[in-house]
Amino acid sequence: MYYAQGALILVLSTPLLAITPAYADNNDAIKTAGDVVMLAIPAMAYASTYYMDDPSGRNEFYKSFATNTAATYGLKALIKEDRPDGSGNDSFPSGHTSVAFQSAAFIQKRYGFEYSVPAYIGATFVGYSRVKSHKHRTSDVLAGAALGVASSLLFTTQYNNQLQIGASLAPDSYQLALSYQF
Repeated sequence: MYYAQGALILVLSTPLLAITPAYADNNDAIKTAGDVVMLAIPAMAYASTYYMDDPSGRNEFYKSFATNTAATYGLKALIKEDRPDGSGNDSFPSGHTSVAFQSAAFIQKRYGFEYSVPAYIGATFVGYSRVKSHKHRTSDVLAGAALGVASSLLFTTQYNNQLQIGASLAPDSYQLALSYQF
């Protein structure tokens, strides 16, 4: 079941990441691709809670997403840093990057690192796209990434709802153990 989820995440994210080289010299296209990937990563993280039939994980996703959003936009309102392209004064931290990394970190913490690799690659591309399109500085992107990861680490627990059966045979005893972890 875990391998199926990892394969699903990989299949869904690969086409989005594959478009990157085609737009290497076009900042508007890179920005658009980053916007698409930024939306796809939380959609995959949220969909994974349904795929895994994981309502507890869904609640944890809501909490970490809401915390991340409130912290990101609270900092933007307090700091009022000008964007490199001059389009506003809400550059710090990068909201796109914080959302992408919050979702990637949720997948990692809840379901395992091996399933989060495509999401982290996509989140890194989102950060790159924000700097490349002159919407953010590297420091904005790094702060957004840290904020996103921290919000997921704060509210997300590891998912493991497997029944485990163990047996121990010794010359003078026999043991059978049942364990259900959730």
